[in-house]
Amino acid sequence: MAKSFAIILLSALCFLSILHVSVSKKDHFVVEGKVYCDTCRIQFFTRVSKWMHGAKVKLVCREEEGGSETLAVEAETGKNGEYTIKVDGDHEEEVCEVNLVKSSDDDCAEVPTDGFGHRARVSITANDGITNPVRQANPLGFMKKETLPQCKEVLRELGFDEAGLPV
Repeated sequence: MAKSFAIILLSALCFLSILHVSVSKKDHFVVEGKVYCDTCRIQFFTRVSKWMHGAKVKLVCREEEGGSETLAVEAETGKNGEYTIKVDGDHEEEVCEVNLVKSSDDDCAEVPTDGFGHRARVSITANDGITNPVRQANPLGFMKKETLPQCKEVLRELGFDEAGLPV
């Protein structure tokens, strides 16, 4: 009898520990991404773009209805332009985006105003079919004041004209 009770108790503890791990993993996320200097001013990374060390980004989550801010966390990029933001809690009913805040290079500090080069939407919920708690944000780029001379060649290699339009 004592042996049966011990087995049942041990089984219940194992089940509860598994349940605790699965529940706690759902509530902890990591958002990772990179920031680059857009040396060709075309709003995507090329072979002449540079990863930015010391740039600042901000993750902001807002309610879908009403738009009230529910989360705001800043981060700074490392030597390869990478940043990591830890997030507690599930934000299924919110829109979450990483935005450019401040460049670390005065010559490459312009934030694009059109397109999506200045923000990256991320899903921060366990109810989206993604089992990994790490969320990858699209790369974000500050634009250089003047394009590099080699950008014409880079664009031609990619099948674009000097204005960045497909040839």
